[in-house]
Parts: sequence; structure tokens; C-alpha cells
Amino acid sequence: MPKTKFKGTGVAIVTPFRRDGSVDFSSMRKLIEHQIKGGVDYIVALGTTGESVTLSNDEKIAVINFVVDEVDGRIPVVMGVGGNNTQEVVNKLKEVCDGNIGIDGVLSVTPYYNKPGHEGLCLHYREVANACNLPVILYNVPGRTGVNMSAETTLKLACEISNIAGIKEASGNFNQINRIIRDKPDGFLVISGDDPLTVPMISLGASGVISVSANTFPFEFSQMVRHALSHKFSKAQAIQNALLDIMDAHFIEGNPAGVKASLCLKGIVENNLRLPLNRVSDTTFKKIESLLEDFEMIKKNLPLDKS
Repeated sequence: MPKTKFKGTGVAIVTPFRRDGSVDFSSMRKLIEHQIKGGVDYIVALGTTGESVTLSNDEKIAVINFVVDEVDGRIPVVMGVGGNNTQEVVNKLKEVCDGNIGIDGVLSVTPYYNKPGHEGLCLHYREVANACNLPVILYNVPGRTGVNMSAETTLKLACEISNIAGIKEASGNFNQINRIIRDKPDGFLVISGDDPLTVPMISLGASGVISVSANTFPFEFSQMVRHALSHKFSKAQAIQNALLDIMDAHFIEGNPAGVKASLCLKGIVENNLRLPLNRVSDTTFKKIESLLEDFEMIKKNLPLDKS
């Protein structure tokens, strides 16, 4: 699959749960249709936002099969497959690839807790990329993993391993991001992993975003990203400015607690998470509710294509 399939707006979908903690596939169907009707370019399932670390292996297989079946080829599907045990990640990727479940790419987070260095990361991702022939998107999120993948490491992997398609960069380090964009090989995608940094990163040469807030606002996020990729930055910034407070509110008490609260208020999923995560406080819930109401009032003045 061409790497350009992962250009634009990707959305890291939540995993809806019922009150009893079971996976809510009915709400998942509603969520997927919300994304596709909103015009997102691809879906990422079983990432951090999908609470993948709280799902059993059987549940993960059930979720990704459901997502692939529901999407039915309308847009690409990327599966989150990561961890801090390289062999386990390799085994999972081989299972996925041998099973031919129909995904279009893999998002693989840097190993957490172990804190590998440059050489360890290179060796880890070489094994990951060799485990299947799908495009692999690296995921650097030091705020969660405890390790930052340097520009040097990213560029070495991008230049030496053909099926490493890009990186979801969530370090917030613009010096690092600039170096990757400046020195990357042609076709290697640099993807924003921070919703509020999407437009600034695209202005530097990033290819889009894998978003959390697009769960709730797929249409607005897709429009914002398309404006930015078309160098219509004043239009893109107008949309981002309007969404900025709600994007911040989504992370006040952690992800995906905030975005699940807003999706609940939209009537798309129930407001349930799996421990050790829990619902946002009543104060934050009411703040998100108020911001959603405010956004409905101001969005009519935004540069959104109504066609």
C-alpha cells in the first residue's frame, strides 16, 4: 500500500465499553460510521486511546476484525501493535500477518519502561519491520513511555528499512521534529501525535495527524488538516483555534477519559473506561459539556465546506 494512504487525518479510535466492562460493538459501529461520514482518511484501532493494554488478546482480535469488517475497505485501517517485549510484539505481528485479517498498516509505540537507547531501538524496530510486510508507523510519545526516540534514531530507521513508512511524533520537541522533516528520505511521513500541534507541524512539512479529538470532531479535524495541507493556513488555524479549548479539556484528566466524555455527550458511546483509568470528574464533564455547546454556536462561522 502506498505510504500516501496515511496522509491527512487519522483517528485513534476509542474502544467503547458497556457498564459491565465488556466491549460495546454496537457503539463501535456507530463510532466508525461517525468517522467515515466525517471524512477522515484512515482509522487507527487498538492504540493508547483504544485502551489496548487493558484488552485481552482475544478481545484485541475481536476488535480489529470488527473494525476491518465494518470499514469494509472504505478507508485504510491501521492496527496498534507495540510493547516492551520485542519477541511478543514480533509474535503478534506474525499472527496478524499470517492471519491476513485485512489491515493496511501497523502503528508501533517505542518500548516503554525498559528505556532502550539508540541501538536497542534500532534493533527492536528492525525485528518489528521484518515480522511482516505491512507499512510500519513508528510512534514516539516520551511522555507516556519514558524514552524519547531521537531524530538520529528515527532517520536511521527511515533510511535503512523500506517498510517503515513514517512516524507519529508526539515529543512536542520542535527542534527534533524539524530535523526529522529536513533530513528524512522522500516519502517518509511525519505525522503529528499532538492535536494542538497539528497545524504548526504541517506548516513545517508534516503530512497530517493521528488524532484523539477527531473521535468527536472528525469532520472539523479533516477540514482543518486539508486546509493546512493545501497551504490555506489561515483557514486551518481558524478551525484549530476554535477547537483548542475542547482539545485541552480532552486531556485534563487523561486520555481517553476526556474524549470518551465528549463522545458520551454526543450520544456515540457510553462513558465507561477500564481500570486503572476512570471517568473524568463531574467538574471536567460539565466543562466539556459547556465547551461542546459553545462550539456548536461558533462553528457556523468557521471555514468548513458544507457540501
